[in-house]
Amino acid sequence: MERIYLDHASSMPVDRRVLEFAYPYLLDKFSNPSSLYSTGLEAKRSLEEARKKVADLVNAENEKTIIFTSGATESNNIAIRGTALRNIGKGKEVLASAIEHISVINPMKELQKNGFKFNLVPVNSEGILDLNELQELTTKNTIVTSIMYANNEIGTIEPIKEISKIVHENQGFFHVDATAAVGKIAIDVKKDNIDLLTLSSNDLYGPKGAGVLYIKPRVKIQSVMPGGGQERGLRSGTENIFAIAGMGEAARIAQNEMRKENDRLTKIRDKLISEITKIDESYLTGHPTKRLPHHASFRFSHIEGESILLNMDMYNIQIATGSACSHKTLEPSHVLLAIGLKREEAHGSMVLTLGRSNNLKQVPVIVKAVKDTVNRLRELSPLIKKR
Repeated sequence: MERIYLDHASSMPVDRRVLEFAYPYLLDKFSNPSSLYSTGLEAKRSLEEARKKVADLVNAENEKTIIFTSGATESNNIAIRGTALRNIGKGKEVLASAIEHISVINPMKELQKNGFKFNLVPVNSEGILDLNELQELTTKNTIVTSIMYANNEIGTIEPIKEISKIVHENQGFFHVDATAAVGKIAIDVKKDNIDLLTLSSNDLYGPKGAGVLYIKPRVKIQSVMPGGGQERGLRSGTENIFAIAGMGEAARIAQNEMRKENDRLTKIRDKLISEITKIDESYLTGHPTKRLPHHASFRFSHIEGESILLNMDMYNIQIATGSACSHKTLEPSHVLLAIGLKREEAHGSMVLTLGRSNNLKQVPVIVKAVKDTVNRLRELSPLIKKR
C-alpha cells in the first residue's frame, strides 16, 4: 500500500537537493562562524550566503534584516516580547488575531502578566480578520500587532496589506507569522510594509532547527536571550550552520519553483475539496478561494478528528486534525472555535496539506479512504440515532 503523506503543515521532509547541499556542513565545513581562522571564515561566508537567499525570498531590503533562530517559536517570541519590551515607553498594549498560533498567543499572555493589555481581534466564519474590529482595538498604546499571513489549520490567507495600513496609522509595529505561507505563496515585506516576519526552515523543506526573524531597518527590539552576541546580539548562541545553510538553499529552491508548484498543488487541492465535500454532512473550513494552494481542511458531523486520523493511518495515509501543536490537550482547536463552530463540530476536523510527493493520481485513493473512514466511524458513533 503506497504511503500518502498529507500533513506537510506539521512537518516536511528535507528536500534531497537541500540535504546534498548542506551535508558537508556536518562533516567538513563544521567550523564556528565566529572563529577567525580560514575554515571559520568560510563558515561565516556560508552563513551570509544563506541570509541573502532568505532575504531574496521575501524581498527584504538587504540580508542584514535577516536574523537566524532555532525555529518559528523562537522567532515569534523575539518579535513580540523583544519589540514590546524595547518600546515599552510608547505604550503597553499588544494585539493578535483570535486564530494565531499558540507561539504568538502565549508570549502575549506572558506580557499580560507583566502589566500589558492583551486583546484578540475576531475573525469571520471563513477565518478572515475583522478589519473594523482591528480598527476599534488598535490605539496609540498598541506596540505590537501580530497577524499570521495564512492560517495553518484552515488555510485562509489574511488581507495583510490592509491590516498593515491600520496598524501603522497608529504608529504600531506589525509582526506577521508567515510560517504556514512561506514557500507556498509570494511574500513581499516591502510591498506589504511588514515590520517583523517569522519564517521556518521546516516549512520550506529545509532542516529542522532553523528559523528566521526578518526585522525591518530602524525597527528597534531587545534581546530576550542574552549571551555571546551572535545575530546582531538578538539571538546569542553558536549558529547551527548545517540547518541555516540548508534553510538558505531551501529558500532559493522555493523562490525558483514556487509558481509552478503552486499551480500543480492547487489542482490537487481543488479536486480533493470537490470530491470530499460530496460526502453527507461534510464541510470545508476556511475561505473557499483565499486559501493556501496546498491546503484542504474539512469538518464532519457526528465523528471525532482523532478517530479520523487513526483510521486514515490504517490506509497508510497521514493527515492532521486541528493544530499539531495543540494535541497535548483534549480541548477543541481554538481556531475552529474562533470561526464560530460549536465544540462538538470543532472536534470532527480533518486537515490535508499537500507537498512535493503528492499528485493527482492519489486523489481517488484519498477520497475513497476518507469516505470509508467517515462511513465506518458514523456507524459506530453514539452521536447518531440508529434506526
